[in-house]
Amino acid sequence: MRSRSIASTAPRRRAAVRRFTLATALLAALVAPAAWPAPATALALKTVDTRSLPRSVEAALARGGVPRDAMVAWVQDVDAPRPRLAWQADKPVNPASLMKLVTTFAALELLGPAYTWSTPVWLQGTIADGVLTGNLVIKGTGDPKLVLERMWLLMRRVQQAGVREIRGDIVLDRSAFVPGELNPADFDGEPLRPYNAGADALLLNYRAVLLTFTPEPGRGVATIAADPPLAGVRVDATVPLTSGPCDDWRGALKAEFADPARMHLAGAFQVACGEKVWPLAYADPKSYNERALAGLWAEQGGKLTGVVRDGAAPAATPSFELRSPTLAELIRDINKLSNNVMAQQLFLTLGATQGGAGTPEAAREVVRQWLRSRVGAAANGAVITNGSGLTRDSRLSAALLGRLLQAAWSSAIMPELVSSLPVAGIDGTLRRSKGVPGRAHLKTGSLRDVVGVAGYVLADSGRRYIVVAIVNHPNANAARPALEALAEWAASDAPALAPVAPAEPP
Repeated sequence: MRSRSIASTAPRRRAAVRRFTLATALLAALVAPAAWPAPATALALKTVDTRSLPRSVEAALARGGVPRDAMVAWVQDVDAPRPRLAWQADKPVNPASLMKLVTTFAALELLGPAYTWSTPVWLQGTIADGVLTGNLVIKGTGDPKLVLERMWLLMRRVQQAGVREIRGDIVLDRSAFVPGELNPADFDGEPLRPYNAGADALLLNYRAVLLTFTPEPGRGVATIAADPPLAGVRVDATVPLTSGPCDDWRGALKAEFADPARMHLAGAFQVACGEKVWPLAYADPKSYNERALAGLWAEQGGKLTGVVRDGAAPAATPSFELRSPTLAELIRDINKLSNNVMAQQLFLTLGATQGGAGTPEAAREVVRQWLRSRVGAAANGAVITNGSGLTRDSRLSAALLGRLLQAAWSSAIMPELVSSLPVAGIDGTLRRSKGVPGRAHLKTGSLRDVVGVAGYVLADSGRRYIVVAIVNHPNANAARPALEALAEWAASDAPALAPVAPAEPP
């Protein structure tokens, strides 16, 4: 096995068009696996609960070994004043990624579906004979999707301006966000998982590296391509091929990624796997921007005499700017793929644009105030920690989510929000769902000890129902069939369940 510099050999390994094929693999890697719930707090608004859950739901919970009291649920016709089913509806629970419904609905109303992020660029100095004598300055404003292909386009724009050599520095202004210090291992001890990347005003490619393994049986090896090319980082160029089924192919590679200057693979790759892409967070996130931009610039034939460093952008008009896709487009990635990092970027953007500061505290206050304007007193007991739900501490109730989804249905941005949700049996995190295929638009939530769905189900009658169901329990994963059963019950137009009778006065 031999090693080589990523930056120096990348041009011989792939054409520029390859950059546009890796985004889906990286976006999928930003979804967190299971985590755990934490203590509850009380909601102020009370809802009259129904007597029981539908029989099919009760049976599915029993088969999974999950007690009925571990579930909260809400089903309501979008045009009805009262729910058909309200089971423990005011009980605050960990919503996991259902929190993204709050973040994206708030953003659509406060920013507008056509909102875009601008990344301005300054060519600060003079340009002559392909040489910029001065600095290249890039200012981040929180773009949630400044991924590899768009980084490449930014550098291409610099070259189109006539710059081949920078006799100065590349200066990065990241002052729009103050996200606070984050240890990527804090949540679940998995610092190399891309979904644990922290928010940043200039978040390049989610600080992730994508390793692509391509078997070459004739040579007995799989070649390894790393994107983006990181300056000063060496990666193994090949890994031996081995026979056998394609099962734990990542484990078989025996990766050693702790050294920021070396990405080493001591194992082998199964030929039966075909081509595979492995997205992972870079071991030294603080140096990622520096290495990625220097590596991309060098790969495109550019020269840099200075360094990549943080600094302040000038007050002058920028030379050009790179615009993100619209918010309406980006929330499809956030909700359909349950993208945690993009949700965090959006959350801090709300703080920066609506609350005067790109901080978690400002963002939380913006979302709390907006939520109160939408659901009134039901918002009083909501616990909002961040915008993604990747936390142990957030708390929402089924009643709050049900009322919020009813408000969304009558909102001007309803089409954009609904189209961003996974479609059961079709796409996103519900592509493998067997319940009411094609007739349910439901956001999913999943952490260790938590599963949930919330969204809209089209019934046999043509009516549309709001469906919310969340389970907090150590065996929550076994409750997924119960969530599907509840969606099917709603789709069947079954009669509303009787409410619990009020207690007799003493």
